[in-house]
This record gives sequence, structure tokens and C-alpha cells, in this order.
Amino acid sequence: MKVTILILYFIFIVALGIYSWLKIKQPTDYFIAGKRSGFWQVSGSLLATVLGGSAILGTVNLTKDQSWAAAWYLVAASLGLWLLVPLVGKVNRLGKYTLTNLVGQFYGETARKTASVIIPIAWVGIVAAQIIASAKILFSFFNLPYETGVLLSGTVFILYTLIGGQISIIKTDLFQSFIILFGVILTAFLLWNAPEQVPAFSQSFPFNPQFSQIDLLILVLTFSSTFVVGPDIYSRVFCAKDEKTARKSVRIVAAVLLPFAFILAYIGVFAFSHLPKGQLEESAALIEIINLYLPDWIAGVMAAALLSAVLSSADTTLLTSSMILSELIHPDINNARSLKNTRFFILLCGIISILLALKVTSIIGTLLLALAFYSGAFIVPLVAALTNLKVNKRLSIWAMIIGGLVALSGKLAIGFWENNYGNWIIISAFAVNALILAIPENKQISANK
Repeated sequence: MKVTILILYFIFIVALGIYSWLKIKQPTDYFIAGKRSGFWQVSGSLLATVLGGSAILGTVNLTKDQSWAAAWYLVAASLGLWLLVPLVGKVNRLGKYTLTNLVGQFYGETARKTASVIIPIAWVGIVAAQIIASAKILFSFFNLPYETGVLLSGTVFILYTLIGGQISIIKTDLFQSFIILFGVILTAFLLWNAPEQVPAFSQSFPFNPQFSQIDLLILVLTFSSTFVVGPDIYSRVFCAKDEKTARKSVRIVAAVLLPFAFILAYIGVFAFSHLPKGQLEESAALIEIINLYLPDWIAGVMAAALLSAVLSSADTTLLTSSMILSELIHPDINNARSLKNTRFFILLCGIISILLALKVTSIIGTLLLALAFYSGAFIVPLVAALTNLKVNKRLSIWAMIIGGLVALSGKLAIGFWENNYGNWIIISAFAVNALILAIPENKQISANK
């Protein structure tokens, strides 16, 4: 039953992708769906992008160590979107195709080119996280070897993104977001009626020995901030037909994420309280719970929905990174040559992500490592620009490079050497970034130039 449902679902997805490919008449259709998307399309696509497989499976798996505090992961995402609300109108109004275009408007051409190199490097790690999540889904539902799952998933992500671009992404994301919401909520409801008990909420939320106040601060700085200023989030905003549509969509998704965060945390604490540890070593707790407690047909729907959720995030991230690289060659990508370049970079970034996923198997670890580098480099400069703060534009490139490297070194210190000082290194990255931008420009030098 699970295999049948999965095959039927992906036949539908492929058919829609081919249909979307036939609807592409000009580059703007491929890049931003013609900038014609309404409230439901933008909201569904934004929600599906946020609720990728890495977010869903990763949140549930985090409960193994953090218990109920794992809910902070999606609560932090919601916080970032709420902070984006007052800025979203300006983003939609000024933005064309990518976030790096905004960087160029605020800080100049050299800064744009620098961002066009840095951002795709970080975002390849995020695509890899989605491939890892997909491989774990295939292992859990169908006992497919991890390496085979990585190769299969990565190939599907690349081909789907190559074919339909933004039009296919926008069309399928709304449908996918409803399925994943339905499936996860139904799973939680069935577990709620089960006789087994779960650890008390107050014992581990908001903080516990595995998740402290400093951990929350780091999560806000390196994760929430990427929803305020993030290439994949902005790609949804750019697709909206007007500022009002974009703002309403961001608000509704931010609101939906709050209860959903605790629903996922509940499923996680239930799983790690009742399933054998050996059963959870290589697979995903959410899927093991689904296989054990849900009817086979619902498990099939959830298999398709989870893979679709991964696809929604992966294709958005892959397309955005490739568009940014295409802009590095030609700033105005609204032409056939840039469209070809973008498709080449989709293939290149996809292959690199596959290779990374074969070496690293931690979903959240890979995701947060990439986001730490990105946030340390770009959050402070872009928030300063969007809020009209006066900064030293000549030093913006150094602020981005140094901030990103410092934040990355802090994350590596935590991940590889379990160095608690790594958190303070990450925090210092944002301070260093801000201090560089705050250095007064030499008016005399500026006048001479």
C-alpha cells in the first residue's frame, strides 16, 4: 500500500513538473513564477519551504536529547518570520530575483559579487541536509540503504528543479503543505489517545540541562535571523504579486508554526519514551511512530508527504543558489543565456550536495553549520540596510567575510571539539560584524574619490 501510494503521488508530481515546464514562456516564469502568485500559493510555498524534511525529522529527533525544548527549533523559525513582517513590503518592492541583488543595491557591485560566492557555498549544505533527510525517510519506510537513498533523492531533486523551476515549485507546494500538516496532526491525535504517557512538559521546557538559555540565544542568532534575511524565504516573497500578499503570507505561516512546533515535539518525546533505542539508531523517530501506530494507507500518504516536504525545501534552495551564481556571471538574469547558466549551476550544486550528504549524516548538524556561516556574514549588514541604518559601505565586504568565518569557527568548535566557548565565538561574530560596519568612513578619502 505504501509503495503504491508513493508511486501514484510521484507520478502526479512529475506530471505537474512537465506541465509547468510547458508553461514557461520567459525567464521570469522560471525564476519567480512570473511574479503572479496569490496569497494561498505564496503561503503554501513558504510553509512547505520552512517545513522541509530536515525541519520536521530534525525537530522530532532533537527530542532524544532536548525533550520538549526541541520545540524551540520551529518557534525560532516563527520568531524570525514575525520579525520579517515589517520589512517584507520593502523586500517585495525592491527585490527582483535574488537576495544578492538587494545586497548590490545597498552595498555596491563588489559586495554583490562577494555575496554571490558566499551564499551558494552555505546553501549547498542546506540542500545536503534535505538529501540526508530524504535518505533517512527512504531507509525508514522502505529499508533502502542510506547511500542508495542519497543518490536517488539527489537525482530526483536535481531533475525536478531543472524541469519546472519556480512555476512547478509554487504549484506543488500548497498541496504538499496541506498533506504534511494533515499527516503530522493526525499522527499526534492518534498518539494522544494511546494509553502510554510522556514526560511532563514542565520538566524540560523551556530549558533543561541539554538546552540552556545560551543555546536559545545561539539558535535565535543563527537560525531565527535567516528567516528575517534568507535567500529561500525572500524567493517566496519575490514571487508574490504585491506587498500585501507577501505580508499576509508571512504572517499566516509564522502563526501556523507556533502550535506545529509543539505538536512535533510531542511526537518526538512519545517516540523516545516508548520505542526501543536500537529501533531509532539509523532511522527517524517520526517515521517509526507512523509505521507502528498509523494504518498502512496513512503511512503511505505520510511517506509521500515527507518526501514532498523535503523536495519543497531542496528545490527552492537549489534553484535560489543557482540563480545567485548565474547573477555572478551576468547581473541581469532575465535572458535565455542566464537561464541556461542557472540550469548548469543546478546540476553542479546538486552533485556537490550529494557528495556532502554521503559524508555527513546529521540533518540538523549539517543545516545549522551552513546557517551559522551565512548568518554571521549577512544578517547584520542586511538588517542594517533594510532599516536604513548608516554603515560603512566600503568595509561591508570585510564585515561579511570576517563575520561568516568567525561564526563558522564557533560552530565547528561546538560540533567537532565540543568546546563550550564556541557559543561565545558565534556571538562575537555578530558583534565583530557590527563593529566593522560602524567604523566611520573617512570623509576626506570619500571626497577625493
